[in-house]
Amino acid sequence: MTTNSDLSANSPVMTGSPFPYSASAVSWGAIIAGAAAAAALSLILLMLGMGFGFSSVSPWAYDGISAAQFGISTIAWVTLTQLVASGMGGYLAGRLRTKWLDTHTDEVYFRDTAHGFLTWAVASLATAALLTSVIGSIIGGGIKAGASVTGSAASTAMATAAMASSDRSKAGSETGALNYFVGSLFRPNMPATDTVEKPNTSALIEVTTIFLNAGQTEAMPAEDVRYVGQLVAQRTGLTRQEAEQRVTDTYARMQEKLKAAEVAVKEAADKARKASAYAALWLFISLLAGAFVASVSAIFGGRQRDLC
Repeated sequence: MTTNSDLSANSPVMTGSPFPYSASAVSWGAIIAGAAAAAALSLILLMLGMGFGFSSVSPWAYDGISAAQFGISTIAWVTLTQLVASGMGGYLAGRLRTKWLDTHTDEVYFRDTAHGFLTWAVASLATAALLTSVIGSIIGGGIKAGASVTGSAASTAMATAAMASSDRSKAGSETGALNYFVGSLFRPNMPATDTVEKPNTSALIEVTTIFLNAGQTEAMPAEDVRYVGQLVAQRTGLTRQEAEQRVTDTYARMQEKLKAAEVAVKEAADKARKASAYAALWLFISLLAGAFVASVSAIFGGRQRDLC
């Protein structure tokens, strides 16, 4: 009669058995080794690509590559980097893993595929940890740019111009969009004479403040038009009606320019958002391709390991 001790003595898990049984189907040592190699190779290739990319871009017109060509070359290099690094890591994981004896061929293929995928996953996490700031700036650039133009472009432009106007006495050469429009109000309608009072700094600052305060409205309030018109009439030789008409026309031209600037800022933000979306999409595609290549490479490396 066969006893439990006899079964234990004949069990293949005993030391020295001709059919040793592996306690785990995952060779974490091979996975970590392959992931380390993939992460290091990916980092090196990314740095090399950055060097090639910056050296091919020139600030001079008609020199170097265009922005579109730079984007395409960057996407192609990132994809190539992912494929090469993932392939190398997957192959090393398959080649260095434990040799599974008495295991069905389909199970070996599955385990090799899993080893390649785990190698890619660990390498991707390690690379993301090293390049968090870079990836975040690429993906989040469009979101930050879009959030920065929530209807404040006009007020920002006018505030900047007002600051330039307030520092007029300290930096006479500094001018801004608002300075130009305010200065155009006081252009004399005739050659300057002693009877025409030239505008001083306080008058310019006062008119600038009025324009800034009314900048959020489509039309300047009537009382502001009358007051500024009086100042303009005193310093240009225009009649009161002509001065008020000049104030209205100048304010309208300023509003048109500010609206055009706001549209330009929003268009730039929209382009940045689209570029960020495209970058995230291509990054996803390259990572997905890297996972596939790592799995296939691990199968190939595992076959080479079993033949040894």
